[in-house]
Amino acid sequence: MGEIQVIALGGSLLRPDSEHDRNDWIDNILSILTQGVEKGMKFVLIIGGGAPAREYISIAQRFVSSAHRLDTIGIAATRLNATLLQQIFLSHGLNVSSSIPIVISELEHALKDCDIVVMGGTQPGQTTDTVAVEAACFIQARHCLIATNVSHVFTKDPRHHSDAQPISSLRLYELLELSGEALEPGASTVVDPVAIKKAIDGQMKLLVVDGRDTMRIQAAITGLEFEGTVVQP
Repeated sequence: MGEIQVIALGGSLLRPDSEHDRNDWIDNILSILTQGVEKGMKFVLIIGGGAPAREYISIAQRFVSSAHRLDTIGIAATRLNATLLQQIFLSHGLNVSSSIPIVISELEHALKDCDIVVMGGTQPGQTTDTVAVEAACFIQARHCLIATNVSHVFTKDPRHHSDAQPISSLRLYELLELSGEALEPGASTVVDPVAIKKAIDGQMKLLVVDGRDTMRIQAAITGLEFEGTVVQP
């Protein structure tokens, strides 16, 4: 089996401001996967819920107080996004698993027969960042790539602090200090704290890139220098 790349794709990457940008992004992801497979790589892509998850959680919150139930709604949105990508990839002739795994252990079988596996969330209380880190640890990948909608890990949330500074390299425990201890359903941070704890337990290196720029994804998975943050164990 060739090298396996585990990539967490933020759900927001599927919903840029324009349809043209979305089509370009999908075209570029198709190209990255095709080239990677030709070089002997396999891919596990874990997609977040993005706007659909936030919208449906927002609707439900008037009627549902259980975080577990709200997470269940978010997981359903991630699997819808995963199905969208799966069907696009299949339609372009890529050797993609016909099933969307709902537990990490299903990856072992899926990767024996397929070059690409797409999945979403697995259980309440975990974001797709956590699923990606668990997947990377399960298959003993060299690293886990977190493709999000910011360029780096920052010293502060750049959406709310104009003095936030990008960080090119840090340790997992330092990232955990920046991210805090937990997230509410539908909330987000550059890397989910639970995922960071899983990475610490598994000594898993994280690469954080702005997934809107697919060239950064390609550089990171091919071992080239890339703009983003390297998080060492």
